[in-house]
Amino acid sequence: MSVSLVGTIVKPIHPEGRKFIAIFAAVTLVLWFLWEPLGVIGTGLTVWCYYFFRDPARMVPMEEGQIVSPADGVVSLIGPAVPPSELDLGAEPLMRVSVFMSVFDCHVNRAPVAGEVTAVAYRPGKFLSAELDKASEENERNGIVLTMEDGTRLGVVQIAGLVARRILCEVDQGAMLERGDRFGLIRFGSRLDIYLPEGTAPRVSVGQTMISGESVIARLGDARPAIARAE
Repeated sequence: MSVSLVGTIVKPIHPEGRKFIAIFAAVTLVLWFLWEPLGVIGTGLTVWCYYFFRDPARMVPMEEGQIVSPADGVVSLIGPAVPPSELDLGAEPLMRVSVFMSVFDCHVNRAPVAGEVTAVAYRPGKFLSAELDKASEENERNGIVLTMEDGTRLGVVQIAGLVARRILCEVDQGAMLERGDRFGLIRFGSRLDIYLPEGTAPRVSVGQTMISGESVIARLGDARPAIARAE
């Protein structure tokens, strides 16, 4: 097997996943002793758990002004919305892009832009399906505000979903992040909301697949709307 093929199949794992993979593997071992078909099912679930916590390297775009997706998944919502009050981004609606992560997506979250983390705010809540619009207001969430060098602010909110039961934020207020830096993870199905700076329009469409740290969702100051809806 070539090195490139190994790299394609075997991915680095986020540290948060190690204990879960160990638990899945241990249970699978017991299942093999109990009944072979159960062992096969357990093996499949262990492989799934491994890939859920994968943390592959990403090729981060370097062009000035680009805003990249903070999550793998599919764009589920685009439109103006008032940011969560705890982020102190104002009471006026900002353009929001929501990226829904299924249980098969990589769940490591990355910074959309370079800047200082000027706010981190956790809010407990419900566990509605993350695809619903009201999940932004009612579900458990954790938000951060990134303030760029020129003072422009951007909000990113991690939202727990129907299955998710833990949001992990690995940065504190005052941390300096580069575009594409890892800042957290959500376990088992969830969503990320990105509140774009005023005057910035998304360059993506509902239904479009995003790659965390790579896919460009907008460019600062670009007020042109998305060209078309993805089918």
